[in-house]
Parts: sequence; structure tokens; C-alpha cells
Amino acid sequence: MKIEGGKMKKYALLLAAKDSEYVKKMYGGYFNVFVEAFGDEEFGEKWDLFRVVDDEFPEMDQLINYDGFVISGSPFDAYGNEHWILKLCLLLQTLYFMQKKVLGICFGHQVLCRALGGKVGKANNGWDIGLRKLNIVKDFSTHSFLSDLDEIPLALSIIECHQDEVWEVPKGAEIVAISEKTNVEMFTMGDHILGIQGHPEYTKDILSNLIDRLLSNGSIQSEFAEDAKSKLYKAEPDRKCLERICKKFLKREMEFINGNL
Repeated sequence: MKIEGGKMKKYALLLAAKDSEYVKKMYGGYFNVFVEAFGDEEFGEKWDLFRVVDDEFPEMDQLINYDGFVISGSPFDAYGNEHWILKLCLLLQTLYFMQKKVLGICFGHQVLCRALGGKVGKANNGWDIGLRKLNIVKDFSTHSFLSDLDEIPLALSIIECHQDEVWEVPKGAEIVAISEKTNVEMFTMGDHILGIQGHPEYTKDILSNLIDRLLSNGSIQSEFAEDAKSKLYKAEPDRKCLERICKKFLKREMEFINGNL
């Protein structure tokens, strides 16, 4: 086990969804899915879980101890006024002013946008479920956290599952990726905020099971579900590239803070 820089890095997953029975059975819970995707066990990282959906939050005096935070997806609306969502918005505002690294995924992308002054709501084009091609519209090399990453393709495939979206990014944010379905697929604010509408952490089987659950609870129709499943197995998401982007974002030191850029 290697400890980078002589200090063990700590990260926190802010889980905004209950574990599904399938994910518990196959992966031991969503926490393990995220750590598998974004963690680096060889560097002796420590990841903590906070089930914010159950009103479980880190104490304010603990925040300084973390190098980064990840906000998961959720069946809840990011524009909702549930107590835990409002509390999460306050936490995200605090982390922003502390210049902590924050990565938002799906609901996390949307609630991060809301907390920082953007606008979110129901998607104008309805549900987006399956593989979606993202078009990179902002040169990633301008961000120090990706300056030494291998060349990033101009288009990336990602697993999507959402019916809400970002309508307007916060002031000072930059849209990094778009798709034919969604105007804000990725956005950044400086080198410490990154939002991704899709699911870089998802595997195809996780999405397939989620489609079954959405069908069974009446959220989607059978024809839509069948079409989404059939397309899912005709191509592959660019998981490795997306995971590298997320890891670089979370783990690269923000050099500008020290005046080194």
C-alpha cells in the first residue's frame, strides 16, 4: 500500500438514494460501486459513507479533513424542498466556499447546480435512459486537474437515467459537454466543482435492473423499457475514460491555491 505524499487522502460519498436489493446483492451497496469506480486502494485512501437521504451528514468540523466529496444520483427531485435536500444544498455551498473538491453525479450534478445558483427542473425532452453520446464543447486542457491526462475524445458514451436536468448553470460555471437530448451534460466551476449528468460509475447490469424497477413502479412504459434495454447492449460506455476524468478531478492538487499556475 502506497500513501501518496505521506498523507492518507479521505473522501466522502454523500449517498442520496437507498440501496436497491439488486445492488446490495451483487455489489454490497452503492458505496462499493462508487469506491470501485473512483477509489485507488493502492494509495491507502479512506472513503466514508454519509446517507444524506436518511439525514446522515458529516459534522461541519469534519469537513476540513476530507480531500473530496461525491454526491450520488437519487430518485428524488433536485429542486425538491425535502429537509435533507435543503440541508444538502447548504452543505454544498459550504464546501464551495471552502474550495473542497465536489463531484456531482446525476441528481448530484443537478443539486450542486441548484445550490450554487443555477436552475434545474423537469427535462424538456422527457426521460433519457440508456447510452448517450456526449459532445465535449470545452477544452479540458484548460483545467489543471486534466492537464496531464491522455487526450480526451471529442465524444464519449455514458450511461444515463434521468427525467430532470440542469436548465441553467450557476454564474461563473462552464458547460463542458452537451448531447442531443440534454443541454448541460457536464459543467465545471474552477478546478473544484464538476457535475456530470450521466453515470460514469454504472455498469450495464445496474441500469438494466433499474429499468425493470422503473417499469414495475409505473415510471416508464413497457415499450420504452424494451427499447432502452435493446439499445443498451449494442454499444459500450466509455467507462474507463470517464473514471479517469473523475479520478483526476478528485485527486489532483489544486495548484492555483498555492499560486503555482
